[in-house]
Amino acid sequence: MVQFVYLASQSPRRRQLLEQLGVRYELLLPDAGEDSEALEVALENEAPARYVKRVTGLKLDAASARLTRRQLPPAPILCSDTTVALGRTIYGKPDDARHAERMLSELSGKTHRVLTAVNIQSGQQRFCALSSSKVSFEPMTADQISRYAATGEPLGKAGAYAIQGRVSMHITRINGSYSGIMGLPLWETASLLRAAGLEI
Repeated sequence: MVQFVYLASQSPRRRQLLEQLGVRYELLLPDAGEDSEALEVALENEAPARYVKRVTGLKLDAASARLTRRQLPPAPILCSDTTVALGRTIYGKPDDARHAERMLSELSGKTHRVLTAVNIQSGQQRFCALSSSKVSFEPMTADQISRYAATGEPLGKAGAYAIQGRVSMHITRINGSYSGIMGLPLWETASLLRAAGLEI
């Protein structure tokens, strides 16, 4: 019986969501020399769904190698990645507040997709799922956008916003998985964890 999983993510939201499922986990974070951000570079003309699935797979490969290198006890490894897409345009994490303002200006008044891929490696088996949700923003003024960007909340977030944060006052509609938009779709994750041998 599998007792715990390794979570290969630095996101506090993913930890919180796993805890919500009652799943025991241990963090399997990158070594100081690892450049995990480099794995998130999109290829030219890459479709958003293909991008997020590829990046999650690369992160899981890196985490599996880390587990072997550190000679840790075997257990399933969970990896996840989230991206925001407007049409075929991928919105990753903003470089700074100005970049965040530019992204939010483009998303303002429109409906975009939030794609979160989840991968679990259990022994030689790999289980994968993709959650796709739609989020609609009201038209936001430049002042509203700059005030939100100034909070620092958009930094480190795909699409320059956190659904559970202050920006929620500008969201008119959500169609899909709220937890998926946060960064870990719970229904899909629970299904994969059961397939990997966890009793939840």
